[in-house]
Amino acid sequence: MQIGFPFLFAFVAGLVLVPVCRLGALRLGFVARPREDRWHKRDIALLGGVAIGASLFVSLFVAGSVRETAVLSSAAALMFAMGLADDIWSLKPATKLVIEIGVASLFLFFGYRLNWVGSVTIDWMLTLVWIVGLTNAFNLLDNMDGLCAGIGVVAGASFLLSALPVTAASPAFFHVQYLAALLGSLLAFLVFNVHPASIFMGDSGALLIGMSLAGLTLTLGSTTAGGQNVVSVIAVPILVLLIPIFDTTLVTISRMLSGRPTSQGGRDHSSHRLVAIGLSERSAVALLWLLAAAGGGIGVAFRASVAWWSIVAAVFAVGMTMFAVYLGGIRVYENSDAAALQRGGLTPIVVDFVYKRRVAEVLLDFMLVTLCYYAAYRLKFETVEFAANFPYFTRSLPVVVAVQLIAFFAAGVYQGVWRHFSASDAVTIVRGAIAGTIAAQLIILYLYRFQSYSRTVFIIYGIIVVLMVIGSRASFRVISEALQRRRQTGRRVLVYGAGDGGAMAVRELLNAPNATIRIVGFIDDDPRKRRNRVRGYPVLGGFDTLSQLVSSKSADAVVLSMRAVDPARIRDLEELCTAHAVQLSRLHVGLETLIDSGHRLPLGGVVRTFPKR
Repeated sequence: MQIGFPFLFAFVAGLVLVPVCRLGALRLGFVARPREDRWHKRDIALLGGVAIGASLFVSLFVAGSVRETAVLSSAAALMFAMGLADDIWSLKPATKLVIEIGVASLFLFFGYRLNWVGSVTIDWMLTLVWIVGLTNAFNLLDNMDGLCAGIGVVAGASFLLSALPVTAASPAFFHVQYLAALLGSLLAFLVFNVHPASIFMGDSGALLIGMSLAGLTLTLGSTTAGGQNVVSVIAVPILVLLIPIFDTTLVTISRMLSGRPTSQGGRDHSSHRLVAIGLSERSAVALLWLLAAAGGGIGVAFRASVAWWSIVAAVFAVGMTMFAVYLGGIRVYENSDAAALQRGGLTPIVVDFVYKRRVAEVLLDFMLVTLCYYAAYRLKFETVEFAANFPYFTRSLPVVVAVQLIAFFAAGVYQGVWRHFSASDAVTIVRGAIAGTIAAQLIILYLYRFQSYSRTVFIIYGIIVVLMVIGSRASFRVISEALQRRRQTGRRVLVYGAGDGGAMAVRELLNAPNATIRIVGFIDDDPRKRRNRVRGYPVLGGFDTLSQLVSSKSADAVVLSMRAVDPARIRDLEELCTAHAVQLSRLHVGLETLIDSGHRLPLGGVVRTFPKR
């Protein structure tokens, strides 16, 4: 109850204060008005951050934790005050940065800092960058209903779980109370901030959250980090706070490559990009919550076993990197690409030159091969045996990495296109992995006579590296298709014909430039195909099902994909679609002879027809 009381008090206080602040903001005219670089389309009350701050600090005062958390509370209060001033008067970015650095210096003055590299000077600099960067990261994350507060709840809950159990005699006790009160105030605010939001937190709330969580990584870390592995000390806060770091990095790089000021607002955040490909606002926010929870969960588990969970964390980091690359390829600067190019800027799409992509592939494989070889040793040897065999791992790792990358190059792995990854590309990877594994064993046999090395390790390594590299290459296609299936906006399309032509029709529709298509499913007259799935979409039924869907306005277009179809069926389709003003299109796939060389070798062509309504 000593931890539960601040949480419950802040939650109840927040439920009372948020409506009061909303009413006051509306009467005083403190509202966020729609702008080109903002997401909302109507006036929304501000000052939600006032309710968050008030419920937090009052809860701490009642619980008697203000004095024991004086440094953290003071820093958070100062940041809250600056954010409130920015909400009312709009401070300059340089002014805010100076204040943020000054507030961050409070932690250094009172002895709180990161202990990442062992050098006091470097750790001091990293601490300033960490606090200022994370504070602004949460401010940038406040770009969609429920996103910033929800991520704050997930991150705070992860920190709370990693700090428990805690007693009143523990040095971390009062900071855990601070964390519990923060969670209560955020949950109360989230009740009114989920889509459609009736109140925004403003900079006062976002900066308060960022400063609080950044400060807690120092105050809690300083009391619990004794004896911890340095990897755990660094990785846990990064994993728990991954989404703010992820979003800020993505936005910063995208704006720099596009020749735009990094301080300029815009609809280029990860949440906006997810909505741009068809997810609803709720789904986009929920997906980022889920990713934040995954990172937080790995961070909490990290403390139990650094050795094993470091592998999981590395795989998760690679996956998030691939996700970032995918999101970075989504066009979000439609109206100003030309201007950016004229002044020397580059858009994320223009940056995707072949040679840069190949360099990225090699670097990715370098990390994957290292990770897979390490995982193979971990799977083969127990803790004590692993320590005894670790010198052999480090001595052979350069050989394995170099030989494997050369084998991939020789096999043609770096000639494929990720977007069109197929089974033949997977076979190429398998061939390269087998060649690299065998060649690495032969070289180690020649250099070290294979003494103290295990052949089982290389078998495990070969299996893992095949799975990891194939997964990385297929990631773009998997991510794209998974998000497309969850698309909730765009024209609803039914595909008539669940055969090869239907699968091709889906691919053509989804790959169309600027496509805003939502595939509802397939229609097929063959009863044996009912309840099957083609490219992840269900076969809904026959012509009767199509008639019901069209009549109920559940489809905006029908695409006929079958080559051989009864003319009477085509007439029925035309009559049905005409009667309900539904577009009817047909996919034509065939070979057209352009030049007859005498050997009857025609050139092929694919014609796709999907006329606009």
